Amino acid sequence: MLIEILCTGDEILTGKTVNTNYSHMARRFGEVGLTMHWSTVVGDDRSCLASAFQQASQRADAVIVNGGLGPTVDDLSQEVAAEAAGVGLILDENWLSRMLDFYERRGRTMPPNNKKQAMLPEGAEFIDNPIGTACGFAINIGSARFFFTPGVPREMRKMIDEQVIPRLLKMSGLKVVNRLKRFHSFGIGESRADQLLSNVEALAADGSLKLGFQAHYPQLETKLSAQAATDEELDTKLAPAIEMIRNRLGTFIISEDDQTLEQVVIDSLTCRNATLATAEMFTSGAIATRLNPKPGNQDPIIQNVVARNLKHLYRVVGMPVAEDNEILNLDIAKAISVNLKKKSGSIYALSVLIDLDKGSDKIELGGNIYIGISGPDETVGRHARMLGGHDWIRLGAIELSLDVLRRHLNSLPIDELIDFEKR
Repeated sequence: MLIEILCTGDEILTGKTVNTNYSHMARRFGEVGLTMHWSTVVGDDRSCLASAFQQASQRADAVIVNGGLGPTVDDLSQEVAAEAAGVGLILDENWLSRMLDFYERRGRTMPPNNKKQAMLPEGAEFIDNPIGTACGFAINIGSARFFFTPGVPREMRKMIDEQVIPRLLKMSGLKVVNRLKRFHSFGIGESRADQLLSNVEALAADGSLKLGFQAHYPQLETKLSAQAATDEELDTKLAPAIEMIRNRLGTFIISEDDQTLEQVVIDSLTCRNATLATAEMFTSGAIATRLNPKPGNQDPIIQNVVARNLKHLYRVVGMPVAEDNEILNLDIAKAISVNLKKKSGSIYALSVLIDLDKGSDKIELGGNIYIGISGPDETVGRHARMLGGHDWIRLGAIELSLDVLRRHLNSLPIDELIDFEKR
Protein backbone atom coordinates (compact mmCIF):
# COMPACT_ATOMS: atom_id res chain seq x y z
CA MET A 1 0.00 0.00 0.00
CA LEU A 2 1.35 3.41 -1.01
CA ILE A 3 1.25 5.87 1.91
CA GLU A 4 1.88 9.61 2.04
CA ILE A 5 2.00 11.96 5.01
CA LEU A 6 0.96 15.53 4.27
CA CYS A 7 1.69 18.10 7.00
CA THR A 8 0.18 21.56 6.84
CA GLY A 9 1.05 24.91 8.39
CA ASP A 10 3.14 27.99 7.64
CA GLU A 11 5.11 27.43 10.84
CA ILE A 12 6.18 23.99 9.57
CA LEU A 13 6.93 25.19 6.05
CA THR A 14 9.09 28.10 7.25
CA GLY A 15 10.98 26.03 9.80
CA LYS A 16 9.74 28.00 12.81
CA THR A 17 8.34 24.76 14.21
CA VAL A 18 10.25 21.49 13.95
CA ASN A 19 8.06 18.85 12.33
CA THR A 20 8.19 16.18 15.02
CA ASN A 21 4.68 15.01 14.09
CA TYR A 22 5.94 13.60 10.80
CA SER A 23 8.81 11.70 12.40
CA HIS A 24 6.48 10.20 14.99
CA MET A 25 3.90 9.09 12.42
CA ALA A 26 6.45 7.64 10.01
CA ARG A 27 8.19 5.79 12.83
CA ARG A 28 4.93 4.33 14.16
CA PHE A 29 3.84 3.21 10.70
CA GLY A 30 7.16 1.47 10.16
CA GLU A 31 6.85 -0.29 13.51
CA VAL A 32 3.60 -1.95 12.42
CA GLY A 33 4.87 -2.93 8.97
CA LEU A 34 3.49 -0.02 6.92
CA THR A 35 5.93 1.54 4.45
CA MET A 36 6.12 5.29 3.81
CA HIS A 37 6.48 6.50 0.21
CA TRP A 38 6.08 10.31 0.22
CA SER A 39 6.18 13.22 2.62
CA THR A 40 4.78 16.67 1.78
CA VAL A 41 4.71 19.95 3.71
CA VAL A 42 2.25 22.65 2.63
CA GLY A 43 1.67 26.12 4.03
CA ASP A 44 -1.68 27.65 4.97
CA ASP A 45 -2.59 28.53 1.39
CA ARG A 46 -5.84 27.33 -0.14
CA SER A 47 -4.60 26.81 -3.70
CA CYS A 48 -1.35 25.10 -2.62
CA LEU A 49 -3.29 22.81 -0.29
CA ALA A 50 -5.77 21.91 -3.03
CA SER A 51 -2.91 21.13 -5.41
CA ALA A 52 -1.18 18.97 -2.81
CA PHE A 53 -4.39 17.01 -2.16
CA GLN A 54 -4.83 16.44 -5.89
CA GLN A 55 -1.25 15.23 -6.39
CA ALA A 56 -1.42 12.93 -3.37
CA SER A 57 -4.74 11.47 -4.53
CA GLN A 58 -3.17 10.44 -7.84
CA ARG A 59 -0.16 8.59 -6.47
CA ALA A 60 -1.04 7.25 -2.99
CA ASP A 61 -3.52 4.73 -1.65
CA ALA A 62 -3.66 6.37 1.78
CA VAL A 63 -2.86 9.96 2.74
CA ILE A 64 -2.54 11.12 6.34
CA VAL A 65 -3.10 14.88 6.58
CA ASN A 66 -1.83 16.48 9.79
CA GLY A 67 -2.92 19.94 10.90
CA GLY A 68 -5.37 22.58 9.76
CA LEU A 69 -8.34 21.42 11.87
CA GLY A 70 -8.38 24.35 14.29
CA PRO A 71 -10.90 27.18 14.67
CA THR A 72 -8.94 30.01 13.02
CA VAL A 73 -9.08 31.40 9.48
CA ASP A 74 -5.80 29.76 8.47
CA ASP A 75 -7.12 26.28 9.35
CA LEU A 76 -8.29 25.11 5.95
CA SER A 77 -8.22 21.31 5.93
CA GLN A 78 -11.98 20.68 6.18
CA GLU A 79 -12.89 23.26 3.52
CA VAL A 80 -10.26 22.19 0.99
CA ALA A 81 -10.99 18.50 1.60
CA ALA A 82 -14.67 19.06 0.88
CA GLU A 83 -13.87 20.98 -2.31
CA ALA A 84 -11.42 18.29 -3.45
CA ALA A 85 -14.00 15.56 -2.81
CA GLY A 86 -16.74 17.54 -4.54
CA VAL A 87 -19.03 17.75 -1.52
CA GLY A 88 -20.23 20.42 0.88
CA LEU A 89 -19.60 20.93 4.59
CA ILE A 90 -22.25 19.87 7.09
CA LEU A 91 -22.49 20.35 10.84
CA ASP A 92 -21.79 17.28 12.96
CA GLU A 93 -24.26 17.84 15.79
CA ASN A 94 -22.80 15.10 17.97
CA TRP A 95 -19.31 16.58 17.84
CA LEU A 96 -20.65 20.08 18.45
CA SER A 97 -22.42 18.80 21.55
CA ARG A 98 -19.20 17.20 22.79
CA MET A 99 -17.28 20.42 22.18
CA LEU A 100 -19.84 22.44 24.16
CA ASP A 101 -19.62 19.91 26.99
CA PHE A 102 -15.81 20.06 26.80
CA TYR A 103 -15.88 23.79 27.52
CA GLU A 104 -18.70 23.60 30.06
CA ARG A 105 -16.83 21.05 32.18
CA ARG A 106 -13.96 23.53 32.36
CA GLY A 107 -16.22 26.39 33.39
CA ARG A 108 -15.77 28.21 30.07
CA THR A 109 -17.95 29.36 27.21
CA MET A 110 -17.02 28.02 23.78
CA PRO A 111 -15.95 30.82 21.40
CA PRO A 112 -18.26 31.02 18.36
CA ASN A 113 -15.48 30.31 15.87
CA ASN A 114 -14.87 26.87 17.43
CA LYS A 115 -18.11 25.72 15.79
CA LYS A 116 -16.03 25.54 12.62
CA GLN A 117 -14.34 22.42 14.04
CA ALA A 118 -17.66 20.55 13.86
CA MET A 119 -18.09 21.27 10.14
CA LEU A 120 -17.12 18.11 8.24
CA PRO A 121 -17.25 17.15 4.56
CA GLU A 122 -20.53 15.47 3.73
CA GLY A 123 -20.21 11.69 3.81
CA ALA A 124 -16.89 11.76 5.70
CA GLU A 125 -16.12 9.05 8.24
CA PHE A 126 -15.84 10.51 11.74
CA ILE A 127 -12.55 9.82 13.58
CA ASP A 128 -12.73 10.41 17.32
CA ASN A 129 -10.42 12.68 19.30
CA PRO A 130 -11.04 11.86 22.98
CA ILE A 131 -8.70 14.54 24.38
CA GLY A 132 -9.24 17.64 22.21
CA THR A 133 -11.72 19.78 20.31
CA ALA A 134 -10.53 18.91 16.78
CA CYS A 135 -12.08 15.67 15.61
CA GLY A 136 -10.57 13.79 12.70
CA PHE A 137 -12.26 12.40 9.64
CA ALA A 138 -11.61 10.22 6.61
CA ILE A 139 -12.84 10.75 3.07
CA ASN A 140 -12.06 9.53 -0.43
CA ILE A 141 -10.43 12.04 -2.76
CA GLY A 142 -9.77 10.61 -6.20
CA SER A 143 -8.52 7.06 -5.74
CA ALA A 144 -6.98 7.67 -2.31
CA ARG A 145 -8.35 7.46 1.21
CA PHE A 146 -7.48 10.63 3.17
CA PHE A 147 -7.22 10.60 6.98
CA PHE A 148 -7.26 14.01 8.68
CA THR A 149 -5.64 14.45 12.11
CA PRO A 150 -5.04 17.48 14.38
CA GLY A 151 -1.64 19.09 14.68
CA VAL A 152 -1.52 19.02 18.50
CA PRO A 153 1.10 16.28 19.13
CA ARG A 154 -0.53 14.44 22.03
CA GLU A 155 -3.91 14.41 20.27
CA MET A 156 -2.36 13.27 17.00
CA ARG A 157 -0.39 10.47 18.67
CA LYS A 158 -3.40 9.03 20.45
CA MET A 159 -5.50 9.16 17.27
CA ILE A 160 -2.76 7.61 15.13
CA ASP A 161 -2.42 4.64 17.50
CA GLU A 162 -6.09 4.09 18.29
CA GLN A 163 -7.86 5.22 15.13
CA VAL A 164 -5.65 5.57 12.07
CA ILE A 165 -3.26 2.62 12.26
CA PRO A 166 -6.07 0.02 12.66
CA ARG A 167 -7.79 1.49 9.58
CA LEU A 168 -4.55 1.47 7.57
CA LEU A 169 -3.80 -2.12 8.54
CA LYS A 170 -7.29 -3.14 7.45
CA MET A 171 -6.79 -1.34 4.13
CA SER A 172 -3.40 -2.97 3.60
CA GLY A 173 -4.73 -6.46 4.09
CA LEU A 174 -1.98 -7.32 6.59
CA LYS A 175 -3.40 -10.17 8.64
CA VAL A 176 -1.03 -9.71 11.53
CA VAL A 177 -0.92 -8.60 15.15
CA ASN A 178 1.66 -5.93 15.94
CA ARG A 179 3.24 -4.96 19.22
CA LEU A 180 5.89 -2.50 20.32
CA LYS A 181 7.98 -2.98 23.46
CA ARG A 182 10.15 -0.10 24.69
CA PHE A 183 13.09 -0.06 27.08
CA HIS A 184 14.47 3.18 28.52
CA SER A 185 18.07 3.12 29.70
CA PHE A 186 20.61 5.51 31.14
CA GLY A 187 24.38 5.11 31.02
CA ILE A 188 24.70 3.16 27.77
CA GLY A 189 25.32 4.90 24.45
CA GLU A 190 23.60 3.93 21.20
CA SER A 191 26.59 2.15 19.66
CA ARG A 192 27.24 0.09 22.80
CA ALA A 193 23.59 -0.93 23.04
CA ASP A 194 23.57 -1.90 19.37
CA GLN A 195 26.61 -4.11 19.96
CA LEU A 196 25.13 -5.72 23.07
CA LEU A 197 21.87 -6.52 21.27
CA SER A 198 23.28 -7.42 17.84
CA ASN A 199 21.62 -10.85 17.62
CA VAL A 200 18.17 -10.07 19.01
CA GLU A 201 16.50 -9.88 15.58
CA ALA A 202 17.96 -13.29 14.67
CA LEU A 203 15.68 -14.90 17.27
CA ALA A 204 12.92 -14.73 14.63
CA ALA A 205 13.99 -16.49 11.44
CA ASP A 206 11.14 -14.88 9.49
CA GLY A 207 12.45 -11.37 10.10
CA SER A 208 9.39 -10.32 12.11
CA LEU A 209 11.44 -8.96 15.02
CA LYS A 210 12.81 -5.45 14.51
CA LEU A 211 15.13 -3.59 16.87
CA GLY A 212 15.59 0.17 16.81
CA PHE A 213 17.21 2.87 18.92
CA GLN A 214 16.36 6.49 19.61
CA ALA A 215 18.89 8.52 21.56
CA HIS A 216 17.59 11.57 23.39
CA TYR A 217 20.36 12.41 25.84
CA PRO A 218 20.70 11.49 28.55
CA GLN A 219 18.42 8.52 27.92
CA LEU A 220 18.40 5.87 25.20
CA GLU A 221 15.17 4.27 24.03
CA THR A 222 15.44 0.73 22.68
CA LYS A 223 12.41 -0.35 20.65
CA LEU A 224 11.46 -3.93 19.92
CA SER A 225 8.64 -4.42 17.42
CA ALA A 226 7.16 -7.74 16.38
CA GLN A 227 4.48 -9.18 14.12
CA ALA A 228 2.63 -12.47 14.29
CA ALA A 229 -0.63 -14.04 13.18
CA THR A 230 -2.13 -14.16 16.68
CA ASP A 231 -1.56 -12.66 20.11
CA GLU A 232 -0.46 -16.06 21.43
CA GLU A 233 2.14 -16.43 18.69
CA LEU A 234 3.29 -12.86 19.35
CA ASP A 235 3.75 -13.58 23.07
CA THR A 236 5.82 -16.66 22.25
CA LYS A 237 7.98 -14.72 19.78
CA LEU A 238 8.55 -11.71 22.03
CA ALA A 239 9.33 -13.52 25.29
CA PRO A 240 12.93 -14.65 24.50
CA ALA A 241 13.76 -11.31 22.86
CA ILE A 242 12.52 -9.34 25.87
CA GLU A 243 14.46 -11.62 28.21
CA MET A 244 17.64 -11.16 26.14
CA ILE A 245 17.33 -7.36 26.16
CA ARG A 246 16.74 -7.27 29.91
CA ASN A 247 19.73 -9.54 30.52
CA ARG A 248 22.08 -7.67 28.16
CA LEU A 249 21.19 -4.13 29.25
CA GLY A 250 20.78 -5.22 32.85
CA THR A 251 20.69 -2.57 35.55
CA PHE A 252 21.03 0.21 32.97
CA ILE A 253 17.32 -0.23 32.13
CA ILE A 254 15.57 2.48 34.16
CA SER A 255 12.00 1.85 32.97
CA GLU A 256 9.90 0.18 30.29
CA ASP A 257 7.13 1.26 27.93
CA ASP A 258 5.34 4.41 29.19
CA GLN A 259 6.90 4.43 32.63
CA THR A 260 9.42 7.16 33.48
CA LEU A 261 12.50 7.12 35.69
CA GLU A 262 10.92 9.55 38.14
CA GLN A 263 7.80 7.37 38.38
CA VAL A 264 9.97 4.34 39.16
CA VAL A 265 11.58 6.31 41.99
CA ILE A 266 8.22 7.50 43.35
CA ASP A 267 6.78 3.96 43.15
CA SER A 268 9.84 2.57 44.97
CA LEU A 269 9.35 5.08 47.77
CA THR A 270 5.59 4.54 47.94
CA CYS A 271 5.78 0.76 48.23
CA ARG A 272 8.13 1.24 51.21
CA ASN A 273 5.89 3.87 52.80
CA ALA A 274 9.02 6.03 52.68
CA THR A 275 9.40 9.79 52.29
CA LEU A 276 12.06 11.80 50.50
CA ALA A 277 13.60 15.27 50.76
CA THR A 278 15.89 16.66 48.06
CA ALA A 279 18.53 19.39 47.88
CA GLU A 280 20.07 20.47 44.58
CA MET A 281 22.46 23.11 43.27
CA PHE A 282 22.88 24.36 39.68
CA THR A 283 20.05 22.18 38.33
CA SER A 284 17.38 24.92 38.32
CA GLY A 285 15.16 22.67 40.44
CA ALA A 286 14.81 20.07 37.71
CA ILE A 287 14.95 17.10 40.09
CA ALA A 288 12.17 18.54 42.26
CA THR A 289 10.13 19.24 39.12
CA ARG A 290 10.43 15.69 37.86
CA LEU A 291 9.62 14.13 41.24
CA ASN A 292 6.12 15.53 41.07
CA PRO A 293 3.39 12.84 41.18
CA LYS A 294 0.26 13.14 39.11
CA PRO A 295 -2.73 14.67 40.94
CA GLY A 296 -4.51 12.10 43.07
CA ASN A 297 -1.47 9.84 43.41
CA GLN A 298 0.38 9.32 46.66
CA ASP A 299 3.15 11.90 47.13
CA PRO A 300 6.20 10.71 49.11
CA ILE A 301 8.15 13.98 48.60
CA ILE A 302 8.01 16.17 51.70
CA GLN A 303 10.61 18.86 50.96
CA ASN A 304 12.63 20.22 48.04
CA VAL A 305 15.51 22.64 48.50
CA VAL A 306 16.86 24.45 45.45
CA ALA A 307 19.94 26.62 46.09
CA ARG A 308 22.31 28.77 44.06
CA ASN A 309 25.16 28.67 46.57
CA LEU A 310 26.52 26.45 49.30
CA LYS A 311 25.97 28.98 52.10
CA HIS A 312 22.24 29.08 51.47
CA LEU A 313 22.06 25.30 51.27
CA TYR A 314 23.96 24.91 54.55
CA ARG A 315 21.64 27.37 56.27
CA VAL A 316 18.47 25.60 55.10
CA VAL A 317 19.63 22.14 56.21
CA GLY A 318 21.01 23.41 59.54
CA MET A 319 24.76 23.06 58.91
CA PRO A 320 27.42 25.54 60.03
CA VAL A 321 27.84 28.41 57.56
CA ALA A 322 30.04 27.40 54.65
CA GLU A 323 33.38 29.08 54.27
CA ASP A 324 34.03 31.35 51.30
CA ASN A 325 35.41 29.39 48.34
CA GLU A 326 34.73 26.06 50.05
CA ILE A 327 35.54 23.30 47.59
CA LEU A 328 32.71 20.88 46.84
CA ASN A 329 33.38 17.20 47.43
CA LEU A 330 31.58 13.93 48.10
CA ASP A 331 31.77 14.26 51.89
CA ILE A 332 29.90 17.57 51.69
CA ALA A 333 27.16 16.02 49.53
CA LYS A 334 26.75 13.17 52.00
CA ALA A 335 26.73 15.52 55.00
CA ILE A 336 24.03 17.67 53.38
CA SER A 337 21.86 14.59 52.81
CA VAL A 338 22.28 13.53 56.46
CA ASN A 339 21.34 16.98 57.80
CA LEU A 340 18.46 17.37 55.34
CA LYS A 341 17.07 14.03 56.46
CA LYS A 342 17.15 15.14 60.11
CA LYS A 343 15.81 18.62 59.42
CA SER A 344 12.91 17.49 57.21
CA GLY A 345 12.01 14.32 59.10
CA SER A 346 12.16 12.31 55.89
CA ILE A 347 13.19 8.67 55.66
CA TYR A 348 15.46 9.34 52.68
CA ALA A 349 17.29 12.46 51.58
CA LEU A 350 19.04 13.17 48.28
CA SER A 351 21.60 15.92 47.72
CA VAL A 352 23.09 16.87 44.36
CA LEU A 353 26.02 19.26 43.92
CA ILE A 354 27.62 20.27 40.62
CA ASP A 355 31.05 21.88 40.43
CA LEU A 356 31.72 23.21 36.92
CA ASP A 357 35.24 23.87 35.68
CA LYS A 358 36.26 27.44 35.07
CA GLY A 359 36.26 28.58 31.46
CA SER A 360 33.99 29.23 28.52
CA ASP A 361 31.06 26.97 27.75
CA LYS A 362 32.36 24.54 25.14
CA ILE A 363 32.43 20.82 24.56
CA GLU A 364 35.75 20.40 26.39
CA LEU A 365 34.37 21.96 29.58
CA GLY A 366 33.97 19.50 32.42
CA GLY A 367 32.32 19.31 35.79
CA ASN A 368 32.20 17.17 38.91
CA ILE A 369 28.91 15.77 40.20
CA TYR A 370 28.57 14.82 43.85
CA ILE A 371 25.51 12.85 44.99
CA GLY A 372 24.67 12.01 48.58
CA ILE A 373 21.85 9.74 49.76
CA SER A 374 20.97 9.29 53.41
CA GLY A 375 18.56 6.50 54.30
CA PRO A 376 17.32 4.71 57.40
CA ASP A 377 20.36 2.43 57.60
CA GLU A 378 23.25 4.10 55.77
CA THR A 379 24.54 7.11 53.88
CA VAL A 380 26.08 6.55 50.47
CA GLY A 381 27.65 8.75 47.82
CA ARG A 382 28.48 8.81 44.14
CA HIS A 383 31.00 11.00 42.33
CA ALA A 384 31.11 11.36 38.56
CA ARG A 385 32.98 13.64 36.21
CA MET A 386 31.47 14.58 32.87
CA LEU A 387 32.59 16.63 29.89
CA GLY A 388 30.51 18.42 27.29
CA GLY A 389 29.61 21.93 28.47
CA HIS A 390 27.07 23.41 30.87
CA ASP A 391 23.84 21.92 29.51
CA TRP A 392 25.30 18.48 28.85
CA ILE A 393 26.69 18.24 32.39
CA ARG A 394 23.53 19.62 34.00
CA LEU A 395 21.25 17.18 32.13
CA GLY A 396 23.60 14.29 32.86
CA ALA A 397 23.74 15.19 36.55
CA ILE A 398 19.95 15.29 36.85
CA GLU A 399 19.55 11.89 35.22
CA LEU A 400 22.46 10.36 37.12
CA SER A 401 21.06 11.57 40.46
CA LEU A 402 17.63 10.06 39.84
CA ASP A 403 19.23 6.84 38.59
CA VAL A 404 21.52 6.54 41.63
CA LEU A 405 18.46 7.01 43.86
CA ARG A 406 16.57 4.35 41.87
CA ARG A 407 19.48 1.96 42.23
CA HIS A 408 19.89 2.58 45.96
CA LEU A 409 16.18 2.08 46.64
CA ASN A 410 16.26 -1.22 44.75
CA SER A 411 19.56 -2.51 46.22
CA LEU A 412 21.44 -2.21 42.92
CA PRO A 413 25.08 -1.08 42.57
CA ILE A 414 25.22 2.72 42.45
CA ASP A 415 28.77 3.07 41.13
CA GLU A 416 28.55 1.29 37.76
CA LEU A 417 30.56 3.17 35.14
CA ILE A 418 28.37 4.94 32.59
CA ASP A 419 29.40 5.85 29.06
CA PHE A 420 29.01 9.58 29.73
CA GLU A 421 31.51 9.95 32.58
CA LYS A 422 35.25 10.45 32.52
CA ARG A 423 37.36 8.40 34.91
